[in-house]
Amino acid sequence: MVRPQSSAAGVLALLSEPEPILKEHALRALNALVPQFWAEISEQIELIESLYESPEVSKDAHDAAALLASKVYYYLGEYDEALSFALGAGTAFEAEAGNPLYVEYVETVISKAIDRYVSARKQEKETEGKLDPKLQIIIEGIFRKCIRDGEYKQAIGIALESRRFDVIQHVYDTTKDVSLLSYTMEAVLDTGFSLSYRDQVLKFLLPLFPPPASENTHVQSLSRILVTLSSSSLTLPLLTSLVPGNKLLAYQFAFDLAEGGSQDFLEAIRNDLPTGEGDEETVYATLRKILGGQESVKLFLEFLKLNNKTDMLILKHTKDSLEPRSSIYHNALTLQNAFMHAGTTSDAFLRENLEWLGLASNWSKFTATAALGVIHKGHFQEGMNILGPYLPQVNAGESGIPGAAYSEGGALYALGLIHAGCGSGRQVEGYLRDALKNAGAEVVQHGAALGLGVAGMGGMSSESYEDLKQALFSSDSAIAGEAAGYAMGLVMLATGNEDTSDEMLTYAKETQHEKIIRGLAIGLAFTFYGRQEQADTMIAKLLDEKDPILRYGGVYTLALAYAGTANNVAVRKLLHIAVSDTSDDVRRAAVTSLAFLLFKNPSHVPRIVQLLSESYNPHVRCGATLALGIACAGTGLQDAIEILEPMTRDSVDFVRQGAFIALGMILVEQSEASSPSLASTRALYHKIIADKHEDPMARFGAALGQGLIDAGGRNVTISLASRAGTTNTRAIVGMVLFCQFWYWYPLAHCAALAFEPTGIVGVDGELKAPKFDFISNARPSLFAYPSPTKAPKKETVTKVATAVLSTTARAKAREKKKAAEEEAMDTDEKAEKKKEVDVDMKADDAAPSTKHGDVSPLSGSLSNLAEGTTAVEPKPKRKAEPAFETLSNFSRVIPTQLPYLIFPADGRYQPVRAVSTTPALAKAATSKASIPAHLVTRQMGGGGILIVADQWPDEPAEFIPFTTVVDPNAPAPPVAAAEGTASASQPHISLDESAPEVGPPEPFEYPFDNDT
Repeated sequence: MVRPQSSAAGVLALLSEPEPILKEHALRALNALVPQFWAEISEQIELIESLYESPEVSKDAHDAAALLASKVYYYLGEYDEALSFALGAGTAFEAEAGNPLYVEYVETVISKAIDRYVSARKQEKETEGKLDPKLQIIIEGIFRKCIRDGEYKQAIGIALESRRFDVIQHVYDTTKDVSLLSYTMEAVLDTGFSLSYRDQVLKFLLPLFPPPASENTHVQSLSRILVTLSSSSLTLPLLTSLVPGNKLLAYQFAFDLAEGGSQDFLEAIRNDLPTGEGDEETVYATLRKILGGQESVKLFLEFLKLNNKTDMLILKHTKDSLEPRSSIYHNALTLQNAFMHAGTTSDAFLRENLEWLGLASNWSKFTATAALGVIHKGHFQEGMNILGPYLPQVNAGESGIPGAAYSEGGALYALGLIHAGCGSGRQVEGYLRDALKNAGAEVVQHGAALGLGVAGMGGMSSESYEDLKQALFSSDSAIAGEAAGYAMGLVMLATGNEDTSDEMLTYAKETQHEKIIRGLAIGLAFTFYGRQEQADTMIAKLLDEKDPILRYGGVYTLALAYAGTANNVAVRKLLHIAVSDTSDDVRRAAVTSLAFLLFKNPSHVPRIVQLLSESYNPHVRCGATLALGIACAGTGLQDAIEILEPMTRDSVDFVRQGAFIALGMILVEQSEASSPSLASTRALYHKIIADKHEDPMARFGAALGQGLIDAGGRNVTISLASRAGTTNTRAIVGMVLFCQFWYWYPLAHCAALAFEPTGIVGVDGELKAPKFDFISNARPSLFAYPSPTKAPKKETVTKVATAVLSTTARAKAREKKKAAEEEAMDTDEKAEKKKEVDVDMKADDAAPSTKHGDVSPLSGSLSNLAEGTTAVEPKPKRKAEPAFETLSNFSRVIPTQLPYLIFPADGRYQPVRAVSTTPALAKAATSKASIPAHLVTRQMGGGGILIVADQWPDEPAEFIPFTTVVDPNAPAPPVAAAEGTASASQPHISLDESAPEVGPPEPFEYPFDNDT
């Protein structure tokens, strides 16, 4: 039996022997003893290093000494030294890689080698030609091993970090797998690479993709690259190459670009498209129309109108529960109605409740009028008709009607919301600029500035910017100046313009109005949206300010500059501010801003925010609620709900308010089958709103949450990412403005900018919507609409049968017997002696009500019930729910449902691109557990507007009739028209889906001026 070795002293002694062969033997022996005796061996580390550097030992002994020193330093925790000696060990280290005893050691050294290599490559200009050749050999070996083992994504990840485009090219040439190119694109877009390097990688990837065709699955990846680069010179060749032979795919690209592209990018493509000749001329004209954004708006407007499932009883309950004369409650119901009817063009609730509407005063009137913009969002053609009675009169000066300025300002804000993100360079922008210059009242200026900013978002119009700056500088009004600050940032969105940002910062430091400072601070954040490292100087400048409002702006500047990147440095900085800043407002903003960085990976947010949600500071807890709501919006993520549900019982009212709002965002478009918390959350909203003893702020939050959970007629979700996977600029801006409702309720309307219609909207080559069906390979209840609220039943009071006691019955029987005997004596008739009978209560006397089916609780018995009733029939068994359902064009399809959609192969219409970015799931979803986790926790791409190819073009087709005509450049009707000038024959918009929806709604004036 071999005795275990108890010390390495004997072997270490051989290192001092003069014979080289003995030293070499000792080094080989010690390499095997390191895991057990590394502490003892470390005392002789200097001797081992001297042998490594000695020229007298052989090459094998040299490598063995380096490997031994590397292992010792590894066990000592000196990983950089361990790597340095491992590099010197040469082939000895490579041979050790196969030893199972040293797996952890080898992996650690390789990890450090990759880190050192990446760091050296990032400083390529300084280190060019100076890279350690030994390090290069190890990295090349890693690449070869990854490719040999099929670990292509690992090789691509290292290549991306180390800027080795040749490796990415080699991997693709080896595999010809387009999905690896898409993986590379997602990796560089969704992680914290610099802006310049990101663009460099995307420009390298773009030509590697094969030419797009209908059978390709990478159409959405190409769209995402083109939208991110925003270069018309790269986009035009792709579109023009499709026009001769595949115009349907060109139209699909145009729709996808119009959804995610900025206004200046789309305008540049439209201007650069050739005119073409013959058939090409028609195709290019259609492409220009699609890229203008009008067609997308028209189609989604039709979708929302056709599928409106707003539950009016919920609104009625809120109206009956909240005191309308209270400004906060009036605002709450206004916002709830606006969210629930967003984009549906249905103002039936307002028309039916004019008396409630007439109780609005001052800023409540402003908010109520602005709600029309949310309800009619995208209804370009009729926007001026609908708002005509409330817009400022042309050349009429200030109105003499009390409170008219509030409805005029609200109408201008509403006009901006109707044209949100689509007004730059169009007629509405000129109208709002004129209204801003001609406005006399600061309230009207406030509405005009907000409307101009929202409509001209990202348009970079220098004329609009100068008008806003003039409005700010000339009056120094807190009300007008705050809106001007927001709008200046919106107009210059994502430009990073140093001149405008310096002007805004200088004025913010000079003015004494907190409102103006806050407007300019958020405006600066908008200016640096998506600029990443280019915004670092401004971020540092703002975060170092003594004024907490400017630091507040600095937090949002940091969040928007790195929006969607999950940048580690930015996240750490926000977490540090959240626990260290002296201002509660700044700390709350820092926690909320985490959502804008991490929304592409919502499952990570609950873990990060968990401890902050338990903070002693209520402002930090409030920020945690909004962070969860915004980042996890529309996912139904149970981890987030489990954090929020206890916060609905928080001791502080505004924390409860934030929890109610966040729950509404997370549970939007969820069904009772997919989210177990939906029913309890709806019941909680109902209870809080009805409780007159609850704090007003909590009831306000519950009303907003109720509006958000049923937003857009239950046909929209809230998403900060577009369907193609790019950051949804309009949604992010809208959510930042929504977060400012803490200071200014009218800004809450901007949450509607983040509402994304969820449906399959199929159109053919002529942009008509054909009627066709497709299959959802999941049980219907999993993605069904919520059940409509049932009206409370009127309880009718039923007469209860009088209980008759047995003693009373006996007494009555005795009295009857006595009366009968006396009557017999009076007539001298001998009464026959009757046999004593039991005088117990008779059924006929004791329970007269049984004739009507009522049983006295005291007189009835189980035997009586059994005799008087028939046997209860067993309930019929519930039918098994089908495993799939057939849906038609223009049906609601929520994002997590997309992978379950199948277009039958024998169907007439087939989409020209994949319906979902996630591969189709062959197995039907039958329960919550069957929905893969990645579908629940990640933003799903796909869906939306699909161009479909007609497989049988010679056969007649049926189309869905459109009722909306969109032409933003059409001349506007005169806004001075009075109420009586409208045609009485024009129908108003109704919720009756079966009624024909033709013509614009009849204008009517809200009775705002009947204030009492």
